[in-house]
Amino acid sequence: MARILYVLGVLLVVLACAETLPLLADVVAGNADWIVFAVSAMATLFLGVALIFANRQRSDRMSIREAYLLTALVWVVLPVAGAAPFLFSVEGATFTDAFFESVSGLTTTGSTVLTELDVRPPGILLWRSMLQWTGGIGIIVLGIAILPLLRVGGMQLMKTESYDTSDKVLPRAREITAGIAIAYVALTTLCAIAYGLAGMTSFDAVNHAMTTIATGGFSTHDDSFGFFNSPILPWIAIVFMISGALPFTLYLKAVGRDPFAMLKNGQVRFFLGFCALVVGVMTVWAWLTMPLAIYDAFAQSAFNAISIITTTGFASADYTLWGSASVVFLIITFAGGCSGSTAGSVKIFRYQLMWSFLKSQANRLLHPHGVFPVIYDGREVSTSIILSVTAFLGLYLVSWFALSVALALTGLGFQTSLSAAATALTNVGPGLGPIVGPAGNFSSLSDPAKWMLAGGMLIGRLELFTIFILLTPRFWRDF
Repeated sequence: MARILYVLGVLLVVLACAETLPLLADVVAGNADWIVFAVSAMATLFLGVALIFANRQRSDRMSIREAYLLTALVWVVLPVAGAAPFLFSVEGATFTDAFFESVSGLTTTGSTVLTELDVRPPGILLWRSMLQWTGGIGIIVLGIAILPLLRVGGMQLMKTESYDTSDKVLPRAREITAGIAIAYVALTTLCAIAYGLAGMTSFDAVNHAMTTIATGGFSTHDDSFGFFNSPILPWIAIVFMISGALPFTLYLKAVGRDPFAMLKNGQVRFFLGFCALVVGVMTVWAWLTMPLAIYDAFAQSAFNAISIITTTGFASADYTLWGSASVVFLIITFAGGCSGSTAGSVKIFRYQLMWSFLKSQANRLLHPHGVFPVIYDGREVSTSIILSVTAFLGLYLVSWFALSVALALTGLGFQTSLSAAATALTNVGPGLGPIVGPAGNFSSLSDPAKWMLAGGMLIGRLELFTIFILLTPRFWRDF
């Protein structure tokens, strides 16, 4: 347990240091909320340092069970610490609201209970963006280093891609993590510069760059990207939303020794092809059914569809008014980006594996004595990985159904319950309908509904099994 508490202490110190930036933003703006960030930072720093010193005699080795527990605790403890500024600086906010906003930020979901963002002080807006940006890089590390070790939902396949000695990106895991951090900062910087050159203010550009690369979707305006009257900004966002949804280890390969590493990767090609297909279908639909010119139909379809597929959650229009086409947005909520990216949801590689498995099964039915292995990106996949992915997808559907029913019992309508549960589990942000849709807000939901959705965000972000395994008696036996 000492190892777990030590790591939590280190992360709390990092979070406390991060709070100095919104503190300075409020000081420069002359807003008194800097006191809230100062007190919150000091309290978080004190707790983090106390945990570090109390557990400094820990061993460096960590068991699988401890890794499961640490992963879950990190994504519960940090949101609690990150909720303090919301609780004490947002008028009328309850702890439920503050925790919901903090969880939504760190899991890069993007659902919000805050309104009147256009007139909020800069500190709290920057803090929301920083939570998503910090959560984004944490999710990348989670996806390439921790979940493959825990063998969650077929992620053990990704361990081979990232760390196998025959195909190393960099010599050691620490160098991989450092390289990814550099790539993450570089993409954020490029995105901020592009936004600024296209007309955003410096503050808006920095905030939106952080939430774009993190595929989080928090904005500094209630109307999200609909606030900006620019034909260029949505296309810049599309480029960087896709960038955030690609495997970050491949950026290192591309820079290091293989400039075409991205295009050679089967998962990336499938992901880009799927994005193109959805955008094409939605463009034709919007052009034929709405009073939009072909270019406007293409632009709106591309931005909103890519935003949902990458689980970013920005919106430039209320696509729930697009008639039956809005159902497509619910379906693509379950797509997700590539493994090792900041995107949430099911992830593209799992669909590829299931498709390969189904083809293999069909061939076995036609040729009972034939040998038809499941192939992924040119490699044979073991039965254990297929079973893991199948179990993951089954649990995903069960969790969606259970959360939808639970939300309906709080008084929410069918569409709202179904889409809110989906958007929480997939970490997308907006759902469907006037309440939780792209033009809505989660503030009107009851406290039980907010807690359920916050739990759904955490469960979805940690790929379900990381949380559910903690509920089994066997896990705690002889811990």
